Amino acid sequence: MIPLSVPNIAGNEWQYVKDCLDTNWISSVGSYVDRFEQMLAEFTGVPYAVACVNGTSALHISMLLAGVQPEDYVIVPNITFVASVNSIRYCFAKPILMDVDAESWQMDLDLLESFLAEQTFQENGSLYLKADRKRIGAIMPVHVLGNMVDMDRFMDIVSRYPLPVVEDSTEALGSYYKDKHAGSMGLFGCFSFNGNKIISTGGGGMIVTHDQALAKRAKHITTTAKSDPFEYMHDETGYNYRLVNVLAAVGVAQMEQLPGFIQRKQEIAQAYYDGLSGVGDIRFQKITENVEPNQWLFTIKTARQREVLAHLNANKIQSRPFWVPMNQLPMYKDDLFIQHNNTSQSIYETCLSIPCSTNITDEEVQTVIRTIGEVFAS
Repeated sequence: MIPLSVPNIAGNEWQYVKDCLDTNWISSVGSYVDRFEQMLAEFTGVPYAVACVNGTSALHISMLLAGVQPEDYVIVPNITFVASVNSIRYCFAKPILMDVDAESWQMDLDLLESFLAEQTFQENGSLYLKADRKRIGAIMPVHVLGNMVDMDRFMDIVSRYPLPVVEDSTEALGSYYKDKHAGSMGLFGCFSFNGNKIISTGGGGMIVTHDQALAKRAKHITTTAKSDPFEYMHDETGYNYRLVNVLAAVGVAQMEQLPGFIQRKQEIAQAYYDGLSGVGDIRFQKITENVEPNQWLFTIKTARQREVLAHLNANKIQSRPFWVPMNQLPMYKDDLFIQHNNTSQSIYETCLSIPCSTNITDEEVQTVIRTIGEVFAS
């Protein structure tokens, strides 16, 4: 089988994990946690990084520290992985689901701009929805598939309103907009190290921020809000969202290989562009101007999506449809969905992701291209 996207364990992972086991530092305290945080901060160009158990917990804590309150709204794209919206619900807040651009698959900024201008109002330093006068507490752009939102325009729009920005950069480690790393432009940026991400610790996440006080608060409440080094004194309701040292050790080894992983992702993407351009009606995600994407999960668009999926998987080439739009999930179907022509539905019905692990061989890439071509040849 050619897998969709799997970890590439090819560096010092075994050595660093063995060091944790040999020294008995396997739990939530240890030097590898500190090293992993420092490496991520340096790579993204953001001064403070806080390791978490996964990307979802990073988003949850960022929502809380951005000031999201129960019954608030948070604006989020309708095409994303469910964790983005779940983190809002964990705060007992509600999503406003914003439709996406038909070409880049990022949040539709024309739609966002008109929505904020026409359907919201400001009062006493906060933003409210006109329809029910409830507060909009934050906005979460999601850098879908490692492509990025047009951050100049996005930040220009959002700067007119009292809206904290939490960047869901969970798929965008190694992606840049005008030489600024994904996650470095909002109040918080969040990353994921799930098994299918560009680097993986099996599970894991990271919060980055330019604000030292918020970084300290994030570290405090992700480590059960323990306020005394000796007594079991906790000064607020905290969360056991700590990343353990043994997984951070894997993260350190993965970060050492990240530049090579990004280069390989670029090579794979170029091979697919070359091999699939002009094949049937296949189209590609439009990369936002001024973005250097990490090409995390290569995804194509075709009206024959289900045929291509069936043929690939029947030939042991693991491929997946795109995420079901959030407004179609049972727990979010009644939430506010802002759209002109329901672009999310079209993307869902026509897009599929194909194998692009960093350790896929050139021969396997050509096998994927040839197998996709068989559908259109028939």
